[in-house]
Amino acid sequence: MRILFCNYEYPPLGGGGGVINALLAEEMAKHHEVTVLTSQGRELPPVTLEKGVRVVRAPVFFRKQDAVASLVSMLSFLPMGVRTGKELLRRNEFDVINTHFVLPTGPVGDALSRFAGIPNVLSLHGGDLYDPSKWTSPHRHPALRGWIRRLLKRSNRIVVQSSNTLGNLHRFYDPEIESVQIPLAINRPRIGAALRGEYGLKRGEVLFVTVGRLVARKAIDQLIILMESLREQSTRLLILGEGPLASSLKEESLKRNLGDRILFLGHVQEDEKFRILQMADVYVSTSQHEGFGLVFLEAMASGLPIVCYDHGGQTDFLRNQDTGFVVPLNNQVVFREACALLIRNSGMRKAIGETNRIRVEEFYIDRCALKYENVFSEVVEPGVIRTPAGGFHSRTA
Repeated sequence: MRILFCNYEYPPLGGGGGVINALLAEEMAKHHEVTVLTSQGRELPPVTLEKGVRVVRAPVFFRKQDAVASLVSMLSFLPMGVRTGKELLRRNEFDVINTHFVLPTGPVGDALSRFAGIPNVLSLHGGDLYDPSKWTSPHRHPALRGWIRRLLKRSNRIVVQSSNTLGNLHRFYDPEIESVQIPLAINRPRIGAALRGEYGLKRGEVLFVTVGRLVARKAIDQLIILMESLREQSTRLLILGEGPLASSLKEESLKRNLGDRILFLGHVQEDEKFRILQMADVYVSTSQHEGFGLVFLEAMASGLPIVCYDHGGQTDFLRNQDTGFVVPLNNQVVFREACALLIRNSGMRKAIGETNRIRVEEFYIDRCALKYENVFSEVVEPGVIRTPAGGFHSRTA
């Protein structure tokens, strides 16, 4: 098949939604012709070939950070993505479009699908439907809900990555809309652990680690409070990621005299991220909501027990006292108790980590790609090739 992925973010821009798109595109490029239409960002070339995937970037305005898109940059992707996409479709033939995020990418994928007569598979990532930490979340605004409802109904197939996303789809948008659930996935890590001495860490310390954008939804301030409450324990917290709250979080940790207990490591490359995860002892997350939670799979693959809240797509595959501890949302007392128990019990940490390495086997990218391939095959009419202008001719002609 000739597949066009459409996503307003794609590495090095963005977070988990772009990462999973890249993994999926690279895996499918082993057997299909794959192109990705995305936004250009800062100092990125308009067209590149990356691991067998042609990446075409539409220019956008006022994108100042790789990790976080501005509202203006997202809005500008709508006209610029459509314009760039139409030029791409005039020069190339595709069998199917896979659009990631109903907003802001959905209108682009929908317009290109109708322009070229190509079926559109719409992949929802959770936060594009529901983000309780943002006043801009579409579920709060009737006009946006109506717009999304129309985009959902016009797509040829909808993919959700978790039962939580499916629940929000039915609750806020349309209880009758059907979808296919395909869990997110990761590459199998093939790198060893970092040495603690590389980061100035001691052998006997229990290392907590968290990964993600430093935004309000992640509630990293709760982890700072956690570390203050564990001051008497030999623990450190490693924070991987960048974002608009980085400065204020660093100031808060210094204010609480935790400068030597909390390490802000910023953005790190994928290989280094896995080296750090495998060096750590416990993965912690105070995120207020995750549509799926790709980082939890990465922690499981690294053999870490996980402590997190019970609100989000991660509840599909994380189990309390099995994969770690799944704590009632914002119950910081229970969260602390779970962390303290894992600090005291190295045997428990090891046993849970081994369980997680086994459980994560079903969440590697080759299985995810096969499920997407089946969906694409279902919506592509057999025996027909669609031309760039929207005409048709027989595949056997």
